[in-house]
Amino acid sequence: MFDYETLKIIWWLLVGVLLVGFAIMDGHDMGVGTLLPFVGRSDLERRVVINTVGPHWDGNQVWFITGGGAIFAAWPLVYATAFSGFYWAMLLVLWALFFRPVGFDYRSKINNSTWRSVWDWGLFIGGFVPPVIFGVAFGNLLQGVPFQFDAYLVSTYTGSFWQLLNPFALLAGVVSSAMITLQGGSYLAHRTEGVIQARAIKGAIGAAVVMVLAFVAAGLWLQSIEGYRITSVINPSGLPDPLNKTVVREAGAWMANYGRQPLLWVLPALGVLGALSAAFLLARRYTLSAFAASSLAVVGVIGTAGASMFPFVMPSSSMPSSSLTVWDSVSSHMTLGIMFWATMLFMPLIVIYTAWAYRVMRGKVTAAYVQEHDHAAY
Repeated sequence: MFDYETLKIIWWLLVGVLLVGFAIMDGHDMGVGTLLPFVGRSDLERRVVINTVGPHWDGNQVWFITGGGAIFAAWPLVYATAFSGFYWAMLLVLWALFFRPVGFDYRSKINNSTWRSVWDWGLFIGGFVPPVIFGVAFGNLLQGVPFQFDAYLVSTYTGSFWQLLNPFALLAGVVSSAMITLQGGSYLAHRTEGVIQARAIKGAIGAAVVMVLAFVAAGLWLQSIEGYRITSVINPSGLPDPLNKTVVREAGAWMANYGRQPLLWVLPALGVLGALSAAFLLARRYTLSAFAASSLAVVGVIGTAGASMFPFVMPSSSMPSSSLTVWDSVSSHMTLGIMFWATMLFMPLIVIYTAWAYRVMRGKVTAAYVQEHDHAAY
């Protein structure tokens, strides 16, 4: 069995892996939904677009559900505090996600243009809104969230939904939305052909440009934002107690990890170069390689956020000493150990099954295929 300190680091990494897996797998579904009203100009073209992700989208939700479950089990204080502070934002995500299962299942059941158009925009909302909200949430984490604990570790959130929509957070939302749109456009370009593929490539390249510009701008802005730094002695193997530390806010503190570990600069470089490489490869119709490059960009962007904040997970702007970190917001040693071995057993099974499903249903989705399978296709 690993020691407590090691398990805390392992679960920080595993939560990051689950977030990256969600952004890559369910992210390309959402990206396709975002592009749906724009790359499909007719009902048949939109059905082609929908059928590129129709067989897989619900399976890819496993990454979302598993990520939420992992945060609940590994970081219970983070889960409770985040869902309290971001309650209305999380409800907005949930309401947007409602459009996806209903839209996929019922959109083509009735041959009525108004009916189908409504569900097309519903699928757009289900694909566009969640990435924006998740990006806004990360933008607020980097600035600190207004919450604090009392002596009984009961958290109190003092902010509002509208305070979440501040300029830096909205810029982070642009980064997230463009990243997911690039991921979806790369996948759509790989699964389609002709005019749909051409429009998907155009949309993905545009998203790549927006993502790089917004990501670089956010990085430059981050250097002037007050980050967080622990000034007291920390016992990494100690029992969770978020109030047992002293934290100060300093401009540029989020850049300190890069000074201590210069190798971390690989992560933001990967975010930029991955997106630019994806755009370059898409322009030359190397669609599978472009999807791989786009996925590396996702790793770079999410990894950059995690590396910048470490060891903080959810900083507090109203009471910095209440900030939740990798060391003091986790479950017990036994819980982390049991979850680790369960993850080692089931995650490979999920990856193997997903790879098999994509291999079986690989290939181009064409208008001829949709017309031939009119009643079976989405």
